[in-house]
Amino acid sequence: MKRIMTLALAAAMVFGAATGASAIDFKASGQWLFGVAAGDGSFVNKHNGHHSDTRDIFFAGQRLRTQIDAVASEALSGTVYFEIGDQTWGEGSSGGAMGADGTVVEVKRAYLDWVVPNTDLKIRMGIQGLTLPNVAGGSAIADTDAAGITASYQFNDNVGLTVLWSRPVNDNFSGNYDGRHTNYLDNIDLFAVSLPLSFEGVSATPWVMYGMRGKNALVTGPAQKSFLNTKDGSVVDTLTSRFAGLNTVDDDLSSHTSKAYGSLFWAGLPIKVTAFDPLNIEVDLNYGYAEKMGRYTVNKRGGLDGTVRASTKREGWLAKALVEYKMDWGTPGIFGWYASGDDGNVKNGSERMPSLSPCPTFTSMMGAAGIDWNPTWTLYERSNNYDGSWGVGLRIADMSFVDDLKHTFIAAYRGGTNSPGMVKYMKNGIAWNESTLTGNSVEGPYLTTNDGLLEFNLLNSWQIYENLQMHFDLAYVVNMIDKDTWNRSFMNDSFSKQDAWKAQLTFAYSF
Repeated sequence: MKRIMTLALAAAMVFGAATGASAIDFKASGQWLFGVAAGDGSFVNKHNGHHSDTRDIFFAGQRLRTQIDAVASEALSGTVYFEIGDQTWGEGSSGGAMGADGTVVEVKRAYLDWVVPNTDLKIRMGIQGLTLPNVAGGSAIADTDAAGITASYQFNDNVGLTVLWSRPVNDNFSGNYDGRHTNYLDNIDLFAVSLPLSFEGVSATPWVMYGMRGKNALVTGPAQKSFLNTKDGSVVDTLTSRFAGLNTVDDDLSSHTSKAYGSLFWAGLPIKVTAFDPLNIEVDLNYGYAEKMGRYTVNKRGGLDGTVRASTKREGWLAKALVEYKMDWGTPGIFGWYASGDDGNVKNGSERMPSLSPCPTFTSMMGAAGIDWNPTWTLYERSNNYDGSWGVGLRIADMSFVDDLKHTFIAAYRGGTNSPGMVKYMKNGIAWNESTLTGNSVEGPYLTTNDGLLEFNLLNSWQIYENLQMHFDLAYVVNMIDKDTWNRSFMNDSFSKQDAWKAQLTFAYSF
């Protein structure tokens, strides 16, 4: 009997321990979006007498995101973030056609948060948000999701430290041509350090990031045309001197270098001043460098032999700022940016700042202001980068004259900082727009110092219920591309330009 009681007590203790281990608090949050939109995002009407874009101008669609947190304690939790969509209504490939049942469930993020015992050191490991410190118009370098490990420590109320290792690209090279092997030298690894500083009325986060890029990491040759599953396009255009408009002969850059790895480097200094409340001042400085990984051949209009050997090096900088004043009826402000541009000589590479997955937020059509979603990304989003451009704008945010109804008005001019001499290396007269026609490229349009775009936005939101909002966004971009400049391209194609526009109605349920 005594033995039986002992066994029963031991079993109860084991059961109790198991029960305690499974005492997890599950929390759910997310956002469900449904919307309809009409618009034409192309800046070219006809090319060589033919309409350049024959896609529909009206779309309807949805996107569902649900985050589940499994919280064991303040020191330990796990998170998985699912996405269903984007689903264009009527489209079979996204599961929006009759019968539905599309395989469109995606894991957006999946990571573990834990605190090192007896310390204040916080660790996050897994697929997580990768957003570099920024103010004044979003990150110009990286705002995306990627696998990695982040460690953060808060020394006191004023000083913190964050260290990151991320592997956004690896094992995507199919190889087996030109003597190269599958998944060989095809990784990109990033190592970042940031120092959040916060004092009364002012905050700043200086940061640096070093990267290693394998020679096969971004191959666009016969083995691999595109592999990155992102809504904002491939990083290949923003880490090399090439972009879609150049009249290149070589498809595969990695075959032109003996280097196994090339260095990447970025640095930033975002500063925010609120000491003069209700005045808000934001300044963000960025620098980027991508090491040369060989050369490639570019056709040149009027050249002696018709070709030039171009460098893949890319190096540049960006400065952007925002000044706004909060009032009872709204928040008026001005913003602007200036980024380095190409000097007209492809032999020394590109003077545009390299990036990974930028996300500008000053405007809504040439950026991601507002709700930053529409039923079809390929139709409306025209540019996701500041590089090779400058701009200045006026914004009146959160105007409210009726309860639960807000409006934001934005007007911005965007000019180019690229030399008009670059046009002689472009394949045709619409090369400035071509990167916007390749499907959500993070580069484009390519603007010279003779070109410009004038954008107007009106963003409206109605708080229907505590968790339900309706957004009605309007955008119009006046096309001020200089045709005389682009008529000097390699092939003097004829084209007619047009303005771009969109109108979008979205319902957002957040919980």
